[in-house]
Amino acid sequence: MKLSPEHLMIAPILIPLFAGALMLLYEDRQRRARMVISLISTVALLAVSVQLLILSKGTGPSDANRIGLYLLGDWPSPFGIVLVLDRLSALMLVMVALLATPALIYAAAGWHRQGQHFHSLFQFLLMGLNGAFLTGDLFNLFVFFEVLLAASYGLLLHGTGQARVRTGLHYIAINLAASLLFLIGVSLIYGVTGTLNMAELALKLPYVSDADRPLVHAAAALLGIAFLVKSGMWPLSFWLPGSYMAASAPVGAIFAVMTKVGVYVVLRLSSLLFGEGHLSSGFGAEVLMAGGIATILFGLTGVLASQRLGRMAGNLVLVSSGTMLTVIGLSMNGASPGLVAGGLFYMVSSTVATSALFLLMEPLERESGGIAALLALTADAYGVEEPEDDAPEVGLAIPGTLMLLGGCFVALVLLLAGLPPLSGFVGKVAMLTAAMNPEGLNRLSAVTPEVWVFTAVLMLSGLATLVAMVRVGIQTFWVGTEDSLPKVMALEIAPVLLLIAMAAALTVRAEPVMRYMGATARALDQPQVYVGGVIRAERVGDEIPGPDAQPLARPEAPPEAAPAPETAPEVAPGAATPAPEAAPPAGEAAPAAPPAATPPDATPAPDAPEEAAPVPQDPPAPLPAAPGAAPGTAGGASL
Repeated sequence: MKLSPEHLMIAPILIPLFAGALMLLYEDRQRRARMVISLISTVALLAVSVQLLILSKGTGPSDANRIGLYLLGDWPSPFGIVLVLDRLSALMLVMVALLATPALIYAAAGWHRQGQHFHSLFQFLLMGLNGAFLTGDLFNLFVFFEVLLAASYGLLLHGTGQARVRTGLHYIAINLAASLLFLIGVSLIYGVTGTLNMAELALKLPYVSDADRPLVHAAAALLGIAFLVKSGMWPLSFWLPGSYMAASAPVGAIFAVMTKVGVYVVLRLSSLLFGEGHLSSGFGAEVLMAGGIATILFGLTGVLASQRLGRMAGNLVLVSSGTMLTVIGLSMNGASPGLVAGGLFYMVSSTVATSALFLLMEPLERESGGIAALLALTADAYGVEEPEDDAPEVGLAIPGTLMLLGGCFVALVLLLAGLPPLSGFVGKVAMLTAAMNPEGLNRLSAVTPEVWVFTAVLMLSGLATLVAMVRVGIQTFWVGTEDSLPKVMALEIAPVLLLIAMAAALTVRAEPVMRYMGATARALDQPQVYVGGVIRAERVGDEIPGPDAQPLARPEAPPEAAPAPETAPEVAPGAATPAPEAAPPAGEAAPAAPPAATPPDATPAPDAPEEAAPVPQDPPAPLPAAPGAAPGTAGGASL
């Protein structure tokens, strides 16, 4: 089906690319102009992402999943760059745009002035994220992966401070090592299969020889390590809490979605390459289940031990990521699509909540320097008293600062702990319902031990989050005096309220959102829809021309009509046996033509219908020749 407008699929990549490049032309003093351009770009990106989300919903045998394709340069699908849009990629695009807008508004309060080229780096980060979610081959996934990592290096080091530089260097070193493993894995896969297109890999992998299959598994393991480093799976996650804590508040808010890039790639490749029906089915499922549960335990331990709200937020990112990795592992091991649907709902809710927590922690720790969380652990044991600070407060105060900050904090506690009535509770209930109901949503014959362990760890993570955050909240809002609370600017509290409103909307509209997540999970469970759509992607040159395009086929008639004079002399003498010998003389061939024209009209000789048939076929031959090409789509894009 045609995508209208047909080039909309590439807009999530081009919009931030052009905006980031344009802002490089402005001087550093023109921050207001840069801010306006960046906001316009992000809002436009949000509008495009929502439109693509609407277009990704289809009907019919695709299980309500309409595949959108865009062939860059009009190259055929397995050989050129292919952008693929389905329900999952559209969901990720919308989530990136929804988190980017509040983070950018928060940066307008002053964070974008802490260093150079903040807005350009921010837009290049969005470009890399969107490209990673849209690309259909591993090599361009690596390209967009490097683009977003390069932008994240600059954003993490944006500002000053020794801790930021130290953790930033650790972040760069670990991600460069992961990129090297990514490149090695991609090279091995190409050496064995001869392709990096994910849909074509899904077709070729079942037919890989037994001698080459261990090499493919080794390559997949290397790719998995690279993606699991990005998603923060234990024991590859030691770098994440410190790095995210050291980042500035708006950078930490957008970094909350970066771990989901690794989760997205693992989910995409596991559904395409390691589904049911061949020898590699379920490869790595046990690793994902064990590693995901270990990541949840590591994250909840970090949450309980955190003495700073920023480190607590970083560990909560690990809890969310570990939950999704466990869900993917259980799905590969036979769980139903309902578990993946609940996991996707939970992923969106937890990502929005952790992003809001990164924005909220800076006002709460502005004057105390994080002492609130430290006092919560050590005040009773060591008798630490509250520090006195008479420094003047900075910023335009808004009325009801204590009420707003406290209300936002309580809402985030409910979201992250998974308590009713907000969306965190809905996501956890959906996952547990699918996992613990063998006769309904689950395809397993019985509840497996892995499911029991996952259920226990998921409930324990919610309890640990509740205890840790309530402890910090009591110390900050109850024990602390009102004088210790900073004055907050409207541009700082508005993004937090906006993210909480998103979570509230997710709760109110839980039923349609869960329907969308369920259709997305079922589409992932049917990889043939994705594979068939990509492999049958058609170019602009293969498009069927309409009636107005018929005159364009007329110039092709002479080459096809040219053989007609050669067949006519052969057909005419073909009616008589001695004629072929008389045909070579030029003088005798000319008079032989008139007798040949009269027999088709009068004589019903048996040879006449067979040999006269090509003669009337020659004039209309050019008309079927033009539409004879394979049916195509419009503009190199289809949806």
